[in-house]
Amino acid sequence: MAKQGKRPVRIPDGVKASLEGTVLKMSGPMGNLGLEVPPVLSVVLEKGSIRVDFRSAAGNGERKNETENESLRSLYRALINSRMKAVKEGITKQLEVIGVGYQAELKGKNLVLKIGFSHPVSVPVPSEIKVKVEKNLITLAGSDPQQVGDFAARVRGVRPPEPYGGKGIRYQGEYVRQKVGKTAGATGTTK
Repeated sequence: MAKQGKRPVRIPDGVKASLEGTVLKMSGPMGNLGLEVPPVLSVVLEKGSIRVDFRSAAGNGERKNETENESLRSLYRALINSRMKAVKEGITKQLEVIGVGYQAELKGKNLVLKIGFSHPVSVPVPSEIKVKVEKNLITLAGSDPQQVGDFAARVRGVRPPEPYGGKGIRYQGEYVRQKVGKTAGATGTTK
């Protein structure tokens, strides 16, 4: 990942980026996002790209703790890249509801899940996220990757897929490792 951090992030067409103090602000057709940059890093806006670099220590050109902060630079480069794509195209995540009688529906600002409990579970939907439900597929869309991912994890956490039957809520395409159940009559004791 250290080599990835050195590469500049290309600013897509239709997206504007500005630096206000330590906050990098991005705006595009899908919305506006900001990202707080830690003091050990500096963001350089160039023509058509953004470069993440180390802030020099004491102004003498030396780089302080370069090896320790290399992964931090790569992380912030990846965060900037994903947020650039998010304000340009938006972020979508899809969840599958798997199980006999399991279903999901949208009632007002709540996602109502009937997933094997004695009562339906209602999950409030944040105002920035759009939810669409079709049969057993829940589609979440928004402009902030952090919010969409957190809400998807919260919905999945209501009934994560169980390893024996595989029923529950999972991300689309997620592989759930199946375990073998108990075999009848194999107690292991003899008289």
